[in-house]
Amino acid sequence: MAADGLGIALLLGSFVGLMLLRVPVAFALGLASLVTVFYLGLPPLMIAQRMVNGLNSFTFLAVPFFILVGNLMTEGGIADRLVRFADVLVGRLKGGLAQSNIVASTFFGGISGSSLADVASIGSFLIPAMKKRGYSAEYAVGVTITSSVQGVLIPPSQNMIYYALAAGGLPIGQLFLAGYVPGFLLMASLMLLCAVIAIRNDHPRGETYGLKDGLRTAAQAAIGLFTIVIIIGGIVLGIFTATESAAVAVAYALLVTVFVYRSLDRAGMMRVMSSTLRSLGMVVAIIMTSSAFGFLLSYLRVPVLLTELIFSISANPIFVLLMINVLLLVLGMLMDMGILILLLTPILLPIAKTIGVDPIHFGMIMLVNLGMGLCTPPVGTSLIVGCAIARTSIERTVKTLLPFYLAMLVTLLLVTYVPALSLTLPRWLG
Repeated sequence: MAADGLGIALLLGSFVGLMLLRVPVAFALGLASLVTVFYLGLPPLMIAQRMVNGLNSFTFLAVPFFILVGNLMTEGGIADRLVRFADVLVGRLKGGLAQSNIVASTFFGGISGSSLADVASIGSFLIPAMKKRGYSAEYAVGVTITSSVQGVLIPPSQNMIYYALAAGGLPIGQLFLAGYVPGFLLMASLMLLCAVIAIRNDHPRGETYGLKDGLRTAAQAAIGLFTIVIIIGGIVLGIFTATESAAVAVAYALLVTVFVYRSLDRAGMMRVMSSTLRSLGMVVAIIMTSSAFGFLLSYLRVPVLLTELIFSISANPIFVLLMINVLLLVLGMLMDMGILILLLTPILLPIAKTIGVDPIHFGMIMLVNLGMGLCTPPVGTSLIVGCAIARTSIERTVKTLLPFYLAMLVTLLLVTYVPALSLTLPRWLG
């Protein structure tokens, strides 16, 4: 079938127009798909079929469980225990509270799987604490939101599951393993940056813990961190599928928060379930409508046309990856991460495969890249939440964020052009 230029313009134009009118994304995707189906003369029932097929995946069942685990741990008090443990490890360094923020985000990212949950939970008490210690509000926000991107990279990550679904069913265990080195690389780059800033601005050291207090804090945090062992260990050792490991993690999280920490009462449980249902409803609607939208993109040969356009400019793999990165960076500033993964993966992954990029590696490129979008205006959700907590403006914060963007960009380039960073662990342990 030849590409229909008017059909493509109608599909993309109606979607963009609806978004500009502030129509919710799921409705914008669905309405744009429906209008285009009528124009193309296709049966409208096809939209319903594609929407149902988008959810017809055993892997997708892991999503609500992972959302529930993150909410249980957030409401159940795991975040403050992880912050104290991070403070034990690195708080005595110069600028120790900023370093503790980064390490705590690394730990919490391995439980919540969400950048936004990281900012909302850890940021709610670390940002005010940093302000009290003399750090500027904008710097506190910068440290918190950029380190929260590790929640996207360090498993279990909901966005990795979205990528696995959009890529046609990649092994979740290998994707989870692939995220560790990029996640720790981002942590190291941010810690190095904060160390330089701390020396230059004479930031204070954190408190020093005695051996007894340190061991007690580590033991309390280890109980929550064992959730990661259940999820990753179960998948890698072949004991559980991704969905089964998520379900077991929910049971463990309930056990820890209700009977060990005793921090989750009936009212807290209602908040957890309400938050989980709201998040899941949004995710389900977006996955369903993006499946129909993605089908029409494929039907109209948009991936083929984009491939031809890119290769007409250059077939050099280095340049092709650079163009893909620029495209993702720009779109990441304008749209939500999960939506872009579901929409762009079927378009960009074939291009990456053409130049010899492994699908697992390409997933890490997308996650690091779009993770930056969570910290950039105008749509960066983590940036908006962080500024709201700190009670500061986005404009002032963005100026402070410039060196953080540079550190994240260096991480992105390393992940993009050094495939071993993403593929070594999956090849050894997957």
